[in-house]
Amino acid sequence: MSSGTLYLIPTLLGGGDIAWVIPAAVRQRIASLGHYVVEHPKTARQFLKQIGCILPLQQISMQVLNEHTRIKELANLLGPLLAGNDVGLLSEAGCPAVADPGAGLVRLAHQKNLRVVPLVGPSSILLALMASGLNGQRFAFHGYLPVEKNERISSIIELERNSIARDQTQIFIETPYRNQKLLESLVLTCRDDTVLCVACNLTLENEYISTRTIKEWKSALPDLNNKPTIFLLQGCKGNLP
Repeated sequence: MSSGTLYLIPTLLGGGDIAWVIPAAVRQRIASLGHYVVEHPKTARQFLKQIGCILPLQQISMQVLNEHTRIKELANLLGPLLAGNDVGLLSEAGCPAVADPGAGLVRLAHQKNLRVVPLVGPSSILLALMASGLNGQRFAFHGYLPVEKNERISSIIELERNSIARDQTQIFIETPYRNQKLLESLVLTCRDDTVLCVACNLTLENEYISTRTIKEWKSALPDLNNKPTIFLLQGCKGNLP
């Protein structure tokens, strides 16, 4: 018996128009799947309803993979694939396996010589980088910065220094309810001529993307509270002591 294919399925970044964000061919491929690995079954079902599933939702098999899933449990999630079924890996938002617990499952699928197919859809990280005007040749994504104040400041200083030394865009995120605090820390910590892009609510009607120097940001800060946001930072060359 041949094994199934693991499809990596992009989802909406928010409550936007699914026809605008997810290509028709991708929606058609997703609609025919009967097995999924998901972060949250409830929101996964909502997404599949928007897609227009061929199968009734109650007949679709869903296994859960989230930040609490242990490594030794991943092998069980590959069961349907090894039995010959195609499986969709569905992230909570954006692209699976990028800043997402699905990466471990994808790696294990490769170890088992299973076919892995990434489907086209929105990546908030790449969309933000595209729209930032910052260096798209050299960049690094760091996920979440430390929560503790002094550790966060040290991390920001290090990111800025690395950006200057390597001519590299530094990309990071924060939990939406702490976005404003992070923005304030960036403005207070970074050099005036360091450039910061704030990309908020990507693909939504109220999308906000702005790139300015830290000095320019100091004159007026946007309200980012509880809004999904990507931060991109690039230091000015020649500023290393």
